[in-house]
Amino acid sequence: MKTLFIDCGMGAAGDMLTAALLELLPDPDSFITKLNGLGIPGTEVKTESTVKCGIQGTHFMVTVNHEEEGEEMHDHDHGQEILPVQMQDKEGHSHEHLRKHSHNGKDFHVHFHVEEEVLPNDPTLEMEHHHHSRLEDIEAVISGLKIPENVQQDVLAVYRLIAEAESHVHGVPVTDIHFHEVGTMDAVTDITAVCLLMNEIAPDEVVVSPIHVGCGQVRCAHGILPVPAPATLHVLQNVPIYGGEIKGELCTPTGAALLKHFADRFGNMPVMKTKAVGYGMGKKDFKWANCVRAVLGETIERSDQITELSFNVDDMTGEAIGFAMERLFEAGAKDVYFTPIYMKKSRPAVKICVLCAEEDRDKIVRCIYKHTSTIGIRETVMGRYCMERRIEILQTPYGNVRRKVSEGYGTRREKLEYEDLVRIANEQDLSIEEVRRRLADL
Repeated sequence: MKTLFIDCGMGAAGDMLTAALLELLPDPDSFITKLNGLGIPGTEVKTESTVKCGIQGTHFMVTVNHEEEGEEMHDHDHGQEILPVQMQDKEGHSHEHLRKHSHNGKDFHVHFHVEEEVLPNDPTLEMEHHHHSRLEDIEAVISGLKIPENVQQDVLAVYRLIAEAESHVHGVPVTDIHFHEVGTMDAVTDITAVCLLMNEIAPDEVVVSPIHVGCGQVRCAHGILPVPAPATLHVLQNVPIYGGEIKGELCTPTGAALLKHFADRFGNMPVMKTKAVGYGMGKKDFKWANCVRAVLGETIERSDQITELSFNVDDMTGEAIGFAMERLFEAGAKDVYFTPIYMKKSRPAVKICVLCAEEDRDKIVRCIYKHTSTIGIRETVMGRYCMERRIEILQTPYGNVRRKVSEGYGTRREKLEYEDLVRIANEQDLSIEEVRRRLADL
């Protein structure tokens, strides 16, 4: 199975993801030419080779109207700083402009108004005014790009994740948020590039490592905010993240939204035969290589992951354990089994193991605590390799009989459903083995 693993040990940003995926292509230059011909307003992209901690990789750059996002930024040691600028028009209306500088040198601008009207382009303003776009304007730009329909839908979905996160954080409708022109086109370009690259690479599975988001605090117009930035944290709900030692923002809202949209699962690098490796570099220098690493390779097919919940009990009767087993199956357990064990002071006890899908874990945990005497549960997440399974219906003189067929990895197995064998054995006053023989002769 063609698998793409994305290593986010130094977080992720749109340009870093683009550069990492770009290095997986056999002809990156032709892709850059294609990207420059898409018609994203005022934009031009280019790449340069750069080295971080002795590792050579690619830095991806976007200019909008010949201005590279982040060129005017201050020299921050770490992470993101959000600089407030208060502006007033000639009628005294206040407008708040948040300028965010991230660890890779990119800016993402969000502008929202106290009044609903768009900030007028008036020379009496105390500061120079830049054009801002609503989400509907951005969606119109994306819909007009010369890209396949499925890629266009990916771009729109990712951008809406970002807009919804910003809307949630600022407590205003999506329609009241205005995006700075340069920051908007920069983000649209990064997102479009990643979506196009994912379409060209076409992995069967995308696995993303737990995401390093950084730690500490950042200063913004409303005061001191924690890292990760609120919008990033909103996007990364239900995604494994960690803070690490680097003070500052490592994962941007754009990077978070792209990872959330494309990841099939999050976890460690799977066992795979690697075919290509790409390094996408950020602008900042740290003790650690500031890059996103993308690894493309082949893995053995597997259907899914399974969660094992296990615990020991030494004060439950056999009947109580049996009742708990029935309730666990009703709650969605894939399997439940017991193992006799000896605990401290040579006390005889039972180890109970419950297998379940990840999405059923919380429900199963509650069921365990409700129906057993344990006060602690161990969890192990494992991959499992499953054959494809289906049920066939056999028409026999004894009625319909279900046959389970399993195929995969060069093997085929068949098994008659036990309950159907029992039914026929009881009806015909036969042993189960005799029923099997008679069915085999049909």
